[in-house]
Amino acid sequence: MSEVTGYHVAVLGATGAVGQKMLETLEQKQFPIGKLTLLSSKRSAGTNIKFNDQVYTVEEAKPESFEGVDIALFSAGGSVSKALAHEAVKHGAVVVDNTSAFRMNKDVPLIVPEVNEADIQKHNGIIANPNCSTIQMVAALKPIKDAFGLKRVLVSTYQAVSGAGNQAVEELSDQSQAFLNGEDLEANILPVKGEKKHYPIAFNALPQIDVFQDNGYTFEEMKMINETKKILHDDVLPVAATCVRLPFFTSHAESVYVEVEDENVNVEAIQKALSEAPGIVLEDDPSNQIYPTPLDAAGKSDVFVGRVRKDLDQPKGFHLWVVSDNLLKGAAWNSVQIAESLIKNNWL
Repeated sequence: MSEVTGYHVAVLGATGAVGQKMLETLEQKQFPIGKLTLLSSKRSAGTNIKFNDQVYTVEEAKPESFEGVDIALFSAGGSVSKALAHEAVKHGAVVVDNTSAFRMNKDVPLIVPEVNEADIQKHNGIIANPNCSTIQMVAALKPIKDAFGLKRVLVSTYQAVSGAGNQAVEELSDQSQAFLNGEDLEANILPVKGEKKHYPIAFNALPQIDVFQDNGYTFEEMKMINETKKILHDDVLPVAATCVRLPFFTSHAESVYVEVEDENVNVEAIQKALSEAPGIVLEDDPSNQIYPTPLDAAGKSDVFVGRVRKDLDQPKGFHLWVVSDNLLKGAAWNSVQIAESLIKNNWL
């Protein structure tokens, strides 16, 4: 701790969608901050942001910006993380990185606190925050794996545009209005800003999130596959994913199929394991049409699970519907939870 009254916390990417949520979460959770440093690219430097009734001016991120920082929350893109994370560590900070830059590095723990909190203590100055779609899925898989074993995972995602940043949110809003006005839809961001082709997202579904790999899967799908295995400590677990972007603003939804090791497991046992798990809220009463939706999950930090049902043909198979706010549990809140764990367990 650098100050008696709290920790020196830096937020890199403070003007972005996730950075803003990080600040909201730090404020709401009353994180013990003694000093706050807000950082961004040169383009966004100079922006004023209010936090705890005090106005802060965002500074351009440089290696020396991390002098005296205890915890640095990074969410400014992978290239920025690669350029500055190790510099921050050299200056004494522990970095919680919300990009894909270090997630699959064997020396960097990949953390969902409800799932593998103990792995945090293995850090060498950098801790990776998993992909948003991975976080909510493994939170739901963990209690099932612990109670009944896990033999296979298949997931199809229904992901909000906020996962692609503020520009994608603006584009959905603009396209929706244009569509309703009978005007042509202009697409410049999705499915991937740097790709050759762009498609409208308004009133549409795009089966591409991030760039395609040589194996036919997108990078987003490979993130879910590889990160799930790493977080659950199971390199041979069969996992397959199809990731789809849909035209809503906040919260990702996922249809998850799992196969357990015991064919005698019933729906009630799965529901009980989920309802008792930390960070999980079971909303599962089909007779009363109770199940999670992205709109209801927005602004909440839990992972919501419903539509638990047994597969009709595979006695060890179960289907789940998993929903969570991608900017909170999928990013900002999970990052702050990691920071809380660092302090609580003296792992800084």
